[in-house]
Amino acid sequence: MKSFILGLVAISLVPLLSAADTKPAAQKPASESPKWKKLNPQTPTGFTLKTLEVAKYPEHTVELYVYVPEAEGTWPCILDIHGGGWQKRQVEADKPMMERLAQRGFVTALVSYRLSTEAKYPAALHDCKAALRCLRAHAKELKIDPERIGCMGGSAGGHLSGLTAMTSGLPEFEGAGPFKDQSSTVKAAIVMAATQDLVASNVGKKNEGAVLFFGGSLEEKTEVYKAASPITHVRSGVPPTIFIEGEKDTLKIGRAEMMDELQALGIETSVTTLKDAPHPFWMSDPWCAETVDIAAIFFKKHLGEPILK
Repeated sequence: MKSFILGLVAISLVPLLSAADTKPAAQKPASESPKWKKLNPQTPTGFTLKTLEVAKYPEHTVELYVYVPEAEGTWPCILDIHGGGWQKRQVEADKPMMERLAQRGFVTALVSYRLSTEAKYPAALHDCKAALRCLRAHAKELKIDPERIGCMGGSAGGHLSGLTAMTSGLPEFEGAGPFKDQSSTVKAAIVMAATQDLVASNVGKKNEGAVLFFGGSLEEKTEVYKAASPITHVRSGVPPTIFIEGEKDTLKIGRAEMMDELQALGIETSVTTLKDAPHPFWMSDPWCAETVDIAAIFFKKHLGEPILK
């Protein structure tokens, strides 16, 4: 299976010169240059970036980074779950996307869950659930409508976003984190570039990232891989879930089958493939802008508009 580990790689093609060739290599036409544009976080005007402690563990303090509007009112909320193969913390790389979504009429938040190098599965899922409960516990100060919260994520974060959504309402996936008086359910979810069936994708393979995350191979931890697969938990009542993928990325195993199951239950789902987009498309333009457009339309449909005072 292809690794979930994210990274932006700009490949520079340098023409080879023969020994007799004394002319410098011709410069590549601008049209052949890499299309992506790196994005850096910058809190938008009219918002305050707040940091909340979700839970403190010896290995890591789980935190939420929340873009809160300065205007008065109540907003729907979107939680972002970052990627990085479950072993790299990529909160900063996801911030530009969430900053843009905040400007579309949402409180947006990002969670720094425990990585596989810090704690094995299901720690990361438990942290995502605790983050949702924390958002509800602090809803008033964050100007959030606790009844209107969704989630999204890419790559490893897409796996966790799908799993968070599909296990909404299942107490056995909550973990021992704080704010247990609050709900961790989501009303809508977006999965970006992420495998949804970890059993099918690991048969006959030994993915080092998965082994580190789950504490063993598929053969050693079959039931864990199955329980950690979002497709396993598709059932009536799970939230509408859409998928966004990059044309230049690899096939995401289980996505098509999961969509079939959702459609059979009458649950809204769809897939959008972004032209020429690489695996971490949401981290760079022009694809971050396209992703934000898709997400804003979807979340406005299911979470609604802010209620201003």
